[in-house]
Amino acid sequence: MFKDINLYIENLKTDSISEDRKAILQPLIDFVSLKSKQKQPIDLNFICTHNSRRSHLSQVWAQVLSNYFNIFNVTCYSGGTEATALFPKAAETLSKTGFDIKTIAEGNNPIYSIKYNDNAHPIIAFSKTYDDAFNPKSNFAAILTCSSADKGCPFIAGAEKRIPITYEDPKAFDNTELQDEKYLERSTQIATEMKYVFQQVSTQ
Repeated sequence: MFKDINLYIENLKTDSISEDRKAILQPLIDFVSLKSKQKQPIDLNFICTHNSRRSHLSQVWAQVLSNYFNIFNVTCYSGGTEATALFPKAAETLSKTGFDIKTIAEGNNPIYSIKYNDNAHPIIAFSKTYDDAFNPKSNFAAILTCSSADKGCPFIAGAEKRIPITYEDPKAFDNTELQDEKYLERSTQIATEMKYVFQQVSTQ
């Protein structure tokens, strides 16, 4: 894992997570733990309305933290109820944390390669619907990262488990002087909670 990312993860304080949030995260811990014990593939699809910010941050951090804790049968995906584009500030925030991000296709919905480890396959990031052909069709956990997707998707075809873990949208601070701070704040919250999830799995 890249040195800067490794140091960033080491400094994340999981004891800052409230008991209420830990209860919200527990179903994801249970899903990953069960699959891991059964030595089955662990497919996680993080879903938000536009697949532009929170779902991508969650996908990336879950993939990285599963690797950090040596839980290697995890594959993370993301999708939306509609496709838009990965918002540049979300990618920039990850880049500042130490990720090597390259644009591999231009256009209205660019495709990015996100590397966190010299030897691991890069995460391929672009906006898509949750049921896009790029994503798993069955036996996955659908993790709802925004309240509108949670309310708008009462049923997700193929999902083995539906887990709401919602986050406040940093989009509210776009084009303000707080934009950089709030995107980093949200990314750090997601990273901290994913660290807690996979830390719990690794000790069971």
